[in-house]
Amino acid sequence: MRKIILPAIITSFLLASCVSREKIAYYQNIEGTEIVNKKFETKIKTDDLLMILVSAQDPIAVEPFNLTTNLSVDPSNQAGGGQRQQQLYLVDDKGYIDFPTLGKIEVANKTKDEIVNNLQTKISKYVKNPIINLRIMNYKVTVQGEVKMPGTHRITSERITLLEALALSGDLTNYGKRDNILVLREENGEVTSHRVDLTKANFINSDFYYLKQNDVVYVEPNKVAVNSSAVGPNISIYLSAFSLLLTTVALILTNSNK
Repeated sequence: MRKIILPAIITSFLLASCVSREKIAYYQNIEGTEIVNKKFETKIKTDDLLMILVSAQDPIAVEPFNLTTNLSVDPSNQAGGGQRQQQLYLVDDKGYIDFPTLGKIEVANKTKDEIVNNLQTKISKYVKNPIINLRIMNYKVTVQGEVKMPGTHRITSERITLLEALALSGDLTNYGKRDNILVLREENGEVTSHRVDLTKANFINSDFYYLKQNDVVYVEPNKVAVNSSAVGPNISIYLSAFSLLLTTVALILTNSNK
């Protein structure tokens, strides 16, 4: 009887620790899911740092429309050399930037194309065929929780999907809940939250498939992680107690068979 009890207990533990495919596989039922192709464009927010460069065939003509550059001096350079750094525009709390010559320009909640077209129209009154280059310099997303490398990622492309952000963090650990990813987003001074289920393919159509600047992604621990965390500090005590229990049961069964 003792030879039967111990394997049975071990088997029960193994079965309890098994996780079904439905809990861990991404994109389930994607073949039967209608995926909507939608164009995503980043919109400028307050506190964004923008680099805006105006160029034209006549470089002197566009000088009044560019911020002057700062000279950053390297103390370790004995030759006294330095590197010029382009100054940036900070979007104020009302959604404006102070643009040289043109004055206040509203940029918040506008796409890059909308801002570029607006600037081209205004500057064309003074300069022939101006070229505007605009880039967000502080575009970042933060990934926390049950991922292999949590942290804040600075994005250069100004467009990133939830899956790409998770990949930058090394993907989810075995203890991350794939069906309940939390995305926190601040818009117009209010923080909103949304839950995303990566196991269902239709999350691709979600408004949170593409992340926005300053989004925070949190991966919750699953039950296995929570239970192991609770047990962890006292694991040696639990193992000793379990071993004692098995020994006691075995002795009782042995005596009862005599």
